[in-house]
Formats: sequence, structure tokens, C-alpha cells
Amino acid sequence: MKNMFIGAHISIAGGIGNAPQRASDLGCEVIQIFTRSPRGGKAPEFTPEICQEFKNLSKEFKLQNTYIHTPYYINFASFENRIRHASVSVVRDELERGSLIDAKYAITHLGSAKGMTHNESIKKVIEMLKKTLENYSGKTKLLLENSAGAGEVIGSSLADLKTIIDGVANKAIAGICLDTQHSFASGYDWRDFEKTLMHIDKELGLKNIKLIHANDSKTDFNSKRDRHEHIGFGKIGKVAFQNISSFVQKNNIDMILETEYAKIKEDIKLLKSFRK
Repeated sequence: MKNMFIGAHISIAGGIGNAPQRASDLGCEVIQIFTRSPRGGKAPEFTPEICQEFKNLSKEFKLQNTYIHTPYYINFASFENRIRHASVSVVRDELERGSLIDAKYAITHLGSAKGMTHNESIKKVIEMLKKTLENYSGKTKLLLENSAGAGEVIGSSLADLKTIIDGVANKAIAGICLDTQHSFASGYDWRDFEKTLMHIDKELGLKNIKLIHANDSKTDFNSKRDRHEHIGFGKIGKVAFQNISSFVQKNNIDMILETEYAKIKEDIKLLKSFRK
């Protein structure tokens, strides 16, 4: 049986060089970070020295993979041209920054389709992602993250994500980051594990799942609400996460927790206990 590595989203407060030890202190084997404020503003400079320090410390603390999450304000389907092109610029920059620190993947949401029909929004996202990846040759690959389905946010349907990946047709998009809470909230019931896995395989193809955001759900199935809960304390439940853990271990997929910091160490320990 193959392995899976388990980690969490870690703060880079005080500089990216502080993140590896923070991750190690929590028991992380992999790490997810923002490289800039998720709310906006200029990105901190990545000098060669800063990048090398991060890579050295990641190795020292035995972190197997680094993942980057793009800022919250990304919107490839905005009705405003300025916002769409800013999103292109930031995601491209995150891929370039990821390549400097040997990040495996950068994960992005796609935005909201307000002011467009569903089909128009999908076409616009494909167009903007093509611009983002034009002439890109870095190491870091892009993952699209599914959404919880609130309002007109794009990506609650895994079939839509498959349409976008196929439409962009660029190997720099490796697949998707599947958030367990978002998928549960948008109609994928992990409690009926085998049926849900078959559903996902039909819509997306299981091979396109490259990373899992492991989050239980505060809200009910198909709620369309994005509310993370600690593993085993939410509506998805511990048994479902045992099944998810078995699937990702067989398929060599890492798991990243995005639960509240105070109890995330216990979440990591619990997920590790599910490994065979």
C-alpha cells in the first residue's frame, strides 16, 4: 500500500522561514501556506536567500511537500475586466513564487459567476486560465479547488471542473484539490462512500484528485455553506474519514487540514491513526 502525508495550513507570520517549524510542532508531514496576504496587498519579496532558507528548513523538519493556496479574492469570471486580469496576474505570480520554493502545487478557487450565465462563466474561466498559464514553464503545477456551492460561486460541480480542465488543456493544471467539506455541502455525501466515489469518478475521474483538503462539516449535507469542523465532530463523521483516508493512501494523495488552529494537532493525530 502506498503512503499519504498529512499536514495543515500554516501561518507565515514573521516570514515564510517560520512556517516549517510551526508545521513540525503540530506533527505535519506536509505544509500549505499563503505566500502573501489572502485579503490583498503586495506580496513579500522572495529573495534567493529567503527561498533557500525555507527549503533548508523544510528539509530539516522533514516536510515532504509544500502547497500554496492563492488569495481569497481570485475571480476569473468577474464581470469587471480589471478583477479578471488581476486574478490572472496573481495566480501566475503564485505559480512562479511556488517554483522558487519547490512547491508541488498551487491551489486556487475560481470565483463567482455573478452577471453571467453558467455557460458564459465556464468559458470565461477557461479563457482566463489559458492566459494565466501562457508560456509558463515552472515546477509548480496548478490545482483547481471545488466550492461549497453558495450563490453563484464556480466549482461546486466536479463535472464543471472537469470541463474547465479539459477546456484549458494545459499540463500545468495537474487536476483538482478536493475539499471534503465543500463537496459534502454541495451534494457529495461521504457517508455513502462507495456511491459517492463512483459519482465523483463519473463526473471528474478519480485520477484528477491530486490533493485533499480534509475538513469535517459544521453544516448539513447539501447545505451550500462553507463551514469547516474538526474531524469526527461534524456531519461527515469519523467513519467517512477512515474511508477517505484509505482511498487517499491507496492513491498516494496528501491530506491538508484547514480546521481551527486550537485543535488542529488532534486532527492531525487522528488522521495519522487511520493509516494502515
